[in-house]
Amino acid sequence: MTSIAMGAATETRRREAVVAGVIGNVLEWYDFAVFGYLVPVISQLFFPDANPYKSLLATLAVFGVGFVMRPVGSVVFGMFGDLFGRRRALAAVIFLMALSTLALGCLPTYGQAGLLGPILLVVCRLAQGLSAGGEWGGSTAFIVEHASEGRRGFVGSWQQVSVGSGFLLGSLTAFLLNSLLPPQTMLSWGWRVPFLLGIVVGLVGLWLRLRLDDTPKFVEIERRGQVAKAPLTETLTRYPGQTLLAFGITLHNTVAYYIALIYIPNWFVTAAKLPPRIALEINTLSLFLFVVLIPFAGALSDRIGRRPVLIVSCLGYILLTYPLFLMASSGALAWCMLMQLVLVIFLALYGGAGPATYAEIFPTRVRYTALSIGYNIAVAIFGGFAPYIATRLIELTGSNLAPAAYVIAAAAVTLFLLLRTRETAFSRLE
Repeated sequence: MTSIAMGAATETRRREAVVAGVIGNVLEWYDFAVFGYLVPVISQLFFPDANPYKSLLATLAVFGVGFVMRPVGSVVFGMFGDLFGRRRALAAVIFLMALSTLALGCLPTYGQAGLLGPILLVVCRLAQGLSAGGEWGGSTAFIVEHASEGRRGFVGSWQQVSVGSGFLLGSLTAFLLNSLLPPQTMLSWGWRVPFLLGIVVGLVGLWLRLRLDDTPKFVEIERRGQVAKAPLTETLTRYPGQTLLAFGITLHNTVAYYIALIYIPNWFVTAAKLPPRIALEINTLSLFLFVVLIPFAGALSDRIGRRPVLIVSCLGYILLTYPLFLMASSGALAWCMLMQLVLVIFLALYGGAGPATYAEIFPTRVRYTALSIGYNIAVAIFGGFAPYIATRLIELTGSNLAPAAYVIAAAAVTLFLLLRTRETAFSRLE
């Protein structure tokens, strides 16, 4: 076989692996995200209260609880992935997510089982969080490690395309159910359908991942006998600074993500007084735009560097978040739509350049573990509880604009760190 033919065959295998990794990631994040889009229904079924804000807060707290287990999942699956390969770890991750999502769809409600219903809801959400903790870092390492030099931004951006597509699929499912089923039917059995579908998408994702080859980077260090024997210890002793950097640059990423794509549809309903169906329709449109823009942002970061793209995203949120919240609080449909679309555009910049940036911070031998820990601790503290914190801020201040302060603060911290960080786009992946 000629060198040209061998190169073409290698590129084809890389492309197939990335496509399969992206599809598996879409299915994984559908399972995780659909809970967030059914918060108004779940709050009534599992936390009934005369004060709807208390019901909403309790449900958002359960949504956040899932993130508590993400650092644990990052350690468990990160070590497994650095020791035995990305493919095996990602297959185990999606299997756990599929089972826990199916269990959610089978739960008894508070009206059917009393306190047992909310307790089991928390248990299932914790299992989902454990799985998600191993997914983000693993899929990022897997996809970026398949990229050729000079294309890590573009190829890595498909990790975020797949995450966004999973959220889009969850939002679209919730929108269709709210459009096709009367409210009483949604409360009776309609809410269970997206969770029960989770087992189907999970099994398809598992099948795809079991067919994958491991990444060229991992195979290379495995062949050379350079696989880390204790990836967690090595991460904490040799790369603490890089792990803290991953934590810091995640603040804006995670707060903006879970406010713009999970919390805002609920804010539209509770603060702007839009009907749930309209709020989900705007969110689905915004998610579609987000998914479309991400690869362009990733490709742009390959040309001009990661830092300029990430910095513009932070500046956009610092300067525009408060005015957008102020305009949308009027309840006007046009302002609400403009608000989410603008926030999504700046979020897509970070989503496009972000995955390659995270992967480039660490060497292959500890990339899965170190990336996962730095990212997931920040997500657990500041991202998963972002909807709860935003709702709590409104309750404490009496202002529907209060969540803007939280978003701006996170963007400012990340901007400070990015201004002090070196460019990684044009260096070889370690």
